[in-house]
Amino acid sequence: MSPLQSILFSAVSLFASIIGAVCGIGGGVIIKPVLDAFGWASVSTISFLSSCTVLAMSSYSVTKSIGAGDRLVRLKTGTPLAIGAAIGGIVGKQLFTGIAAFFPDPDQVGAVQALCLAIITCGTLIYSLRKDKIHTYTVTSAPLCILIGMTLGICSSFLGIGGGPINLVVLYFFFSMDTKTAAANSLYIILFSQISSLIATLLGGDVPDFTPFTLVVMVAGGILGGMLGRMWNRRLTNERVDRLFIILMMVIVGICIYNIVHYAG
Repeated sequence: MSPLQSILFSAVSLFASIIGAVCGIGGGVIIKPVLDAFGWASVSTISFLSSCTVLAMSSYSVTKSIGAGDRLVRLKTGTPLAIGAAIGGIVGKQLFTGIAAFFPDPDQVGAVQALCLAIITCGTLIYSLRKDKIHTYTVTSAPLCILIGMTLGICSSFLGIGGGPINLVVLYFFFSMDTKTAAANSLYIILFSQISSLIATLLGGDVPDFTPFTLVVMVAGGILGGMLGRMWNRRLTNERVDRLFIILMMVIVGICIYNIVHYAG
């Protein structure tokens, strides 16, 4: 990969991480489909780079939030969710490896990822538009929180998106969180799922080929995006964050449709 392509990857990571930190979706839901659409690297390489970038951004955001004494992260439910997400992250990584092995061309698994992401994103968009009319719950059971977290971790790790929109919908529906509280808890969950996914990749010897410079500039973009996104999140109202999230979901669905056609062709 050329330095210019790496810098463009970094720019995508910066933008995605800003939006990801504002909305609590981690950024990978933007990074993964956009970089897939460029077609400059293999699906496995993009998944790995995206996961590392999301891990860097979420590490900064969560550490800064807890260090500043923010009370948005609900540790009583967030920690069991995060533990479940860590387990799910390992399972999701193995699921990706297993499905990729079924295809003659490993990159064709990108069509499966794009289809799954499109379905999840469409569901999230519909829920977001109608959430004021949907009855929500307040789950407090730790075992159930772990199970929900595992589901989130599997989805995020398999899709290589960190956590994405499904985290927010689950936190809205099962825990009756408002937009900003859900965003903070989503990043907390994403942090654990990405740590476990990366460890599984390293221990399994499944690290794909990548250019070190690309990884460095993408991670730098992720951290800077986390800094800017955290700052902007505090300035925006819940209504504006919701509006930004809905627009983003529409764009992602369009990119996923393109990727399905691209990888399935």
